[in-house]
Amino acid sequence: MTGQTVGATAEAIQHHYDLSDDFFGLWLGPERIYSSALYEDGDDLETAQTRKLDHHIAAARAAGKDRILDVGCGWGAMLRRLVSHAGAKSAVGLTLSASQAEWGRAHVPPGVEIREESWRDHDPEAPYDAIISVGAFEHFARPGLTPEAKLNAYREFFEFCGRVLRKGGRLSLQTIAYSASGITLPAFIAERIFRESELPLIHEPIAAADPGFELVALRNDREHYARTLVAWERNLMACREEAAAMVGAAAVEEHLRYLRVCAMAFKLDTICLLRMTFAKRDPATSILPGGGRR
Repeated sequence: MTGQTVGATAEAIQHHYDLSDDFFGLWLGPERIYSSALYEDGDDLETAQTRKLDHHIAAARAAGKDRILDVGCGWGAMLRRLVSHAGAKSAVGLTLSASQAEWGRAHVPPGVEIREESWRDHDPEAPYDAIISVGAFEHFARPGLTPEAKLNAYREFFEFCGRVLRKGGRLSLQTIAYSASGITLPAFIAERIFRESELPLIHEPIAAADPGFELVALRNDREHYARTLVAWERNLMACREEAAAMVGAAAVEEHLRYLRVCAMAFKLDTICLLRMTFAKRDPATSILPGGGRR
């Protein structure tokens, strides 16, 4: 696998995400959506999570299209929304979590395929009309890489998207990012929760997308993630004993601590939440007469 050592391994992903499907279902909700919601006034968590799914579907212009790719599909909520509500004819989801893949396959409609596979190994039979990736970019580079190696890891992802996306297709991307240089993840999160994973700086996805993609839209929704984390913590607290029976009291306390620390980090602008829309450029039309890029 090209670039296998620059991002989180399957073992590192499974260490966290394969802990227990039922445990995550207790506090994430029945759809098991493990990423920031998108709130409007009066929204509860479930409504805001559905709003987030619809935001990315609209940003990627995926509604009604033939083939959609979801990189880092989790338990399949986006895939279900694409086919059941947005009129997509087919959708493929990629995850490195064996547990997520198994649960997701049992809860998706016809037209959806979930593959336990890295995007680095994915070789589709035909181009996709749109790509959506929510909460996976954080795992594409690991701690300790030089700035150049880290940026190259991100470039590899955008190059993959360029290869498998049809002309004029869009990529809707959501990722946590450091709000400024010199910030690192707390040791217990880096070592015990999200192993072998590193956050990008705000500018790195944009730099890595150049020149194959145009940045169409960018929003920082860090307050939305803080609110999401508070809701998750409240849910987990409400079922603390049931959760402890599933994964042990120590694991429950560790997750409560990580949810609180992350919520505070978003509130203090230590980390932020980027929702980005990219459009694939056509090389044949991106050069001005005389050699300059349009």
